[in-house]
Amino acid sequence: MRCPFCGHEDSQVKDSRPTDDGAAIRRRRQCEACAARFTTFERIQLRDVWVTKSDGERQPFDRDKLARSVDIACRKRPIEQAKIEKLVSGIQRQIETGGDSEIPSRAIGELVMEALMALDSVAYIRFASVYKDFREAKDFEDFASTVKEVGGE
Repeated sequence: MRCPFCGHEDSQVKDSRPTDDGAAIRRRRQCEACAARFTTFERIQLRDVWVTKSDGERQPFDRDKLARSVDIACRKRPIEQAKIEKLVSGIQRQIETGGDSEIPSRAIGELVMEALMALDSVAYIRFASVYKDFREAKDFEDFASTVKEVGGE
């Protein structure tokens, strides 16, 4: 594993343990050249999946991109990071076990919407505002009026 600080090729694993949801292994590493410590995550990838964008462009599925968009929707909400990680891992698992090697970006958006609706109504509306391309305040009002409160809010 290449050191993110000095670029040296070799590092030593100091500690390994599973993440809370059991979907990854967290490894603490130390660079053999500069002695800097960093963390890596090892995850299972069942197969390569391609995402087809609305303009026809194809890209490899990027778990980090999915996690970033969910994190943005959940920002400043009382949601534990472990729950967000579990949500993202669940969506990734659904995509990889879906049987198709290609999935439309709209289908991923729908999976995220479904998962966020069950987790937090504010995060759901935030994600929807980007996913459904809200243009004005009335779009928020109309959409928010259809949302039921979820969880312990």
